[in-house]
Parts: sequence; C-alpha cells; structure tokens
Amino acid sequence: MKKKFRIKKSKEFQYVFKKGKSFANRQLVIYYVQKQEQEYFRVGLSVGVKIGNAVTRNRIKRYLRQAFQELNDRIIHPHDIVIIARQPTKNMSYEEIKKSLTHLLYKEYLLKNTNQD
Repeated sequence: MKKKFRIKKSKEFQYVFKKGKSFANRQLVIYYVQKQEQEYFRVGLSVGVKIGNAVTRNRIKRYLRQAFQELNDRIIHPHDIVIIARQPTKNMSYEEIKKSLTHLLYKEYLLKNTNQD
C-alpha cells in the first residue's frame, strides 16, 4: 500500500476519532469519516501493545494492509478509515481477518456489492 493511502499523523487519527462514525465486531473496530477534498481512501491501522508481541502486531497490520489492497476496487471513495484490532485477531489467519473486515465494511456501506445476481 502506497504511503499516500496511509494515515500516519496523530492529528489525522484524532480527527477521524472525533468527527467520524464507528462500528465494530469482536475482532475489529472501524472509524471512518468522509473526505470530499481527496480522490482516494486512506487507512490508519492501530494494534495495541496488549495484543501479543511486536511480531504478532506487525503480522496483523500486514494482513490488514493486504486485505485493503485486495478490496481497493470495491471500497467507496473518498474516506479516511481507521482500524483498531482487538484481542481475538491475535489468533486469526489472513482469510479470517479479511472476512471480518469485509463484513464490517459491507455492513456500513463502505464496500460496493459486486454480486451479479
């Protein structure tokens, strides 16, 4: 994922937390805010210190970044999205994390439906 698609600064995270909407399941919490002035979505990832060691936290962040890359064409632009991983993600595989993320994004209408029914 390119750097321009990432939220890095604390001020940007705080803006999404204050102005955005949130929703969650057992594994992930998602905050999002619509940004009309940008043409793409940006993602910020947060995995707390209580969730395993550094190797585990980095693995979870890699899985989430990869899931966003695969869902890139289906995500409705322009939004800033912040993902907070919860404790159960520590033991999840990539497929489980992607399924959980997809479910949350679809539930909150941030994901386009591609079914050809």
